[in-house]
Amino acid sequence: MARQTESGLPFQQVYGPETLEGWDPAERLGEPGSYPFTRGVYASMYTGKPWTMRQYAGFGTAAESNARYHQLIAAGTTGLSVAFDLPTQMGYDSDHPLAHGEVGKVGVAIDSIDDMRVLFGGIPLDTVSTSMTINAPAAVLLLLYQLVAEEQGVPASALTGTIQNDVLKEYIARGTYIYPPAQSLRLITDIFSYCRAEIPRWNTISISGYHMAEAGATPAQEIAFTLADGIEYVRAAVASGMDVDEFAPRLAFFFVSRTTLLEEVAKFRAARRIWAHVMKETFGATDPKSLMLRFHTQTAGVQLTAQQPEVNLVRVAIQGLAAVLGGTQSLHTNSFDEAIALPSEKAARLALRTQQVLAYETDVTATVDPFAGSYVVEALTDEVELAALDLMRQIEEMGGAVAAIERGFQKGQIEQSAYEVQQQIDSAERVVVGVNRFTVDEEDYYEPLRVDPTIEAQQHEGIAQLRAARDQSVVDAALDAIRTAARGTDNVLYPMRDALRARATVGEVSDALREVWGLYRPTDAF
Repeated sequence: MARQTESGLPFQQVYGPETLEGWDPAERLGEPGSYPFTRGVYASMYTGKPWTMRQYAGFGTAAESNARYHQLIAAGTTGLSVAFDLPTQMGYDSDHPLAHGEVGKVGVAIDSIDDMRVLFGGIPLDTVSTSMTINAPAAVLLLLYQLVAEEQGVPASALTGTIQNDVLKEYIARGTYIYPPAQSLRLITDIFSYCRAEIPRWNTISISGYHMAEAGATPAQEIAFTLADGIEYVRAAVASGMDVDEFAPRLAFFFVSRTTLLEEVAKFRAARRIWAHVMKETFGATDPKSLMLRFHTQTAGVQLTAQQPEVNLVRVAIQGLAAVLGGTQSLHTNSFDEAIALPSEKAARLALRTQQVLAYETDVTATVDPFAGSYVVEALTDEVELAALDLMRQIEEMGGAVAAIERGFQKGQIEQSAYEVQQQIDSAERVVVGVNRFTVDEEDYYEPLRVDPTIEAQQHEGIAQLRAARDQSVVDAALDAIRTAARGTDNVLYPMRDALRARATVGEVSDALREVWGLYRPTDAF
């Protein structure tokens, strides 16, 4: 049986000059740091300095997560990446009935500015770049971050980092949405406008294919659906009156990196080229920074196994190498124990050390774009690009990403791909080391990190103390101002900031918007 790529494209056994016959290197590649950015968004790439090394972390209370951040900084990480628990991701306080049993489990619990202050205690926010994986309530967490920086004496103009803020992919693959799509897009464009005026160095969105890939999307689907979402965000911002070159330089993307190294490198190159063409030809962007697809990468959690978990160290190293060879701007390497539990301190440090070995012990940082001109990589880049463009064309014919989401198109495509992969694993057609081949009879016992079950009670107590100590009349007036802005056209972030400064909770601010905008109810129409 002929080998295929993850995107279902045929793999040739041998690639040669004839593969690229009629191929114009100047048109397809350009120079590093130049349109269409196939070879990387910066001319020097890693020859000047390596990518930003982030480690996604957060669990339990703000104090516990703060201790982990200090450990990672001491180990050499160059950027923080915050994981929030599910109640926070859904805009619920820890004492909400729907939060029961989930407080602090898959990330840190943040209920108010009090928690945010503890989370970043002793961390200078003017020198650390912070990425926050938060979507529907992204504005709330960004404003809390700004307020904590303000307390540190750090001006908002000095803050650097990213909020994920990509709600469209939540409707497609992940599920932590709150408001209907139109209102979500309104909030996102308000964030764009607010950050342009108040936090100019902040990346206002990280348009994510990672979660789609984790749900089963192929590489071609991953970039197609992600870039289609990006087009929708750009259209919404332009429709709100913003000039494309005012906000596009602060757009960022977030992709997965799998163990299929060659196709992953090709995927990243294809994504850069497609986005450059879209921004130039569809939206008329003229600022070179508007044409650059800058992205963060996380290694593929879905490919990690609970069986023989030490093998995950090898998988993560290969995945990290693929991201680096593909030209990522920042990288998170998963810990080998993540298929079992939250990463232990040792496992998190080992994951960071993997990046440091890639950066300082290999020669992949010695030259820009090591794979340029490779017959196989250039051919795969073209093929992945064409496959992604075909999917993007189908989405456009449906009326764009939101219309396709409402029809269930992306979700249906991803579910079909995930089903096919699982069938291949079950039949052993697709080898997964330690799962369906090269297994062992007995596994060594591994002691997982466990979250303290008393955390939920601690958070409840903290919220009760906060509500007893604050001026409720000031909070009520601030929440009313949010509702008024949400009903009209004023930027909702300014009254949200006032409410959070008055010690309104994450849940209360989110509820004020829920009352006006309502909740999204998904349909499975596809």
